[in-house]
Amino acid sequence: MCGRFTLNQSAEALAQVFHVEPVLDLAADFNIAPTRMVATVLQNPESEKREFKQLYWGLIPSWAKDAGMGAKLINARAETVAEKPAFRSAFKHRRCLVLADGFYEWQRQQGKKQPFYFRLQDRQPFAFAGLWERWRSPANEEVISCTILTTAANELLQPIHERMPVILEPKDYDLWLDSQVQTPQTLQELLRPYPAPAMTAYPVSTLVNNSRHHSPECIIPLSEKNVPTNQLN
Repeated sequence: MCGRFTLNQSAEALAQVFHVEPVLDLAADFNIAPTRMVATVLQNPESEKREFKQLYWGLIPSWAKDAGMGAKLINARAETVAEKPAFRSAFKHRRCLVLADGFYEWQRQQGKKQPFYFRLQDRQPFAFAGLWERWRSPANEEVISCTILTTAANELLQPIHERMPVILEPKDYDLWLDSQVQTPQTLQELLRPYPAPAMTAYPVSTLVNNSRHHSPECIIPLSEKNVPTNQLN
């Protein structure tokens, strides 16, 4: 499950890391929730160039009767994405990068859910493996939406949750975006848990539980003693 994430990077930094221009100058968001517009990178099939797009988070299949289905499809399991009717066409033809620099997961502790913040050790932005789809309403209004793929948790995530979002290695971006690549086995090799030693995590305030809170306070450790490490006890 990936239900909340962050993106606090300048347009210049995103353009440099993901080799795409122009990039909109986005407002920093420390609590991005489903059904929001999220920053993505797609590849134009004609020019084969990368394009920056803001997409609705929650994939609406082209055959859906209404847009409400998207709220139920914010994630797609890597193990079954090639088979599920809602995702299999997008998995073959419409893949994207969902841009982020951290994400949250919750651990149940004494009847309560404690949020933890996860990011890369080097604090650099990264990309979730995503799929995108076009949907038209009965009134002929177009919505372009996306979903984030998940896989088994790595060693860092395992004490908190059994699943984690698929974070792609930069060397795999071109392959993931290439719509000419459609072999499930080739694509599945990219959908692996990200190396735990390259990540860090720490508990944060339950402020993040409310999707209306978007300030930097969401990622502040619970106390100054909670120094980020790559091990959770």
